[in-house]
Parts: sequence; structure tokens; C-alpha cells
Amino acid sequence: MTTTRTFYLIACAAPPARRLDVPIRAAQKVGWDVCVILTPSAYRWASEDADGEVEALQSLTGRPVRWQYKLPSQADVLPPPDAILAAPLTSNSLNKWAQGISDTLALGLLTEAIGLGLPITALPHWNDAQHRHPAVTRSVTTLREAGVTVLLGDTGFTPHPPRKGNLDTYPWQAAINALP
Repeated sequence: MTTTRTFYLIACAAPPARRLDVPIRAAQKVGWDVCVILTPSAYRWASEDADGEVEALQSLTGRPVRWQYKLPSQADVLPPPDAILAAPLTSNSLNKWAQGISDTLALGLLTEAIGLGLPITALPHWNDAQHRHPAVTRSVTTLREAGVTVLLGDTGFTPHPPRKGNLDTYPWQAAINALP
């Protein structure tokens, strides 16, 4: 008997979030059930998209796209995850996550996942000016020490000059390959 494994794709508001269909299709191809959780800013980008991006993600995954906490009286609409992929991960969300800040559903799930011992992969997206801020290095180190696989540098994403990112080179497949 084969059981379906579920992973949460937690996306922040960075340009690769406009192409979430790429990792979703790649993960589904290798047997994952994918649930999408967006930061509030990423949800705003997707919900204001004239092409119906939120609806397209829901159609592709067969699941609602979550972006805010539910009320305590509401049932969970997503199955529990077996793994989590935070991608694209912004420097803002990285630094909040490393400090244990849970002011959004996305960050709450990420901070809790560390305590639950879930396999977590993070694929950043920021420019090299943001990368040089000392908080970024500290936060990457904190998360790696907590067991998070941060795909940065040779193992994943390489920061680019400001306003010079190339969406075609964002290493989605490296993140899918890093899932357990």
C-alpha cells in the first residue's frame, strides 16, 4: 500500500512566487501532495493577479491556498505536513523565522515545524546587498543549527545584484530534490 506524503510549500513575496506551478508540478511528479501557504504579501500579489493565480494554484493542488490563521473553532482544511519547503524565502521572513516570530500563518508553521522535528528545506531569494546584512548570516546559521536545510550558495540560490535577478535560474529542482 502506498501512502501519499504531504508537503507544505510556504512562499513569500519574492519574484519566484509568480511561478509556484513549477515546484508544485515537480513535487507532484515524484508523488507529493502539495499544499500552498502564502505570506500575506505573497497572497496579495496572487489574489490581485488578473489571471486568477490563487484559483490556478487551488486547481493545480486540489487544496485551498492558505495565508492567514484560522479561528480556533474552524477545522483544519489541510492535512498535516510530512515536510516543508519555504520558497521563495525572503530575507525579511528568514530573519523573523530565525527569531521565532510567528506573526503570520506562514511563519507560525515554520517556527512550529522546527519544534515538531519536521524536515524543512528553505530556498532563499534576495539580492546580494540584502545578503551582506549581518542579520542574514546569523539567521541562516541559526536555522541550519536548528536542522533546517538552507539551500544557499553552491547548494542552491546565489544572491544577485539588486534588480538583476533571473527567474529562469531560480533552482526550484534543487529544493524538490532536497525533500526527504
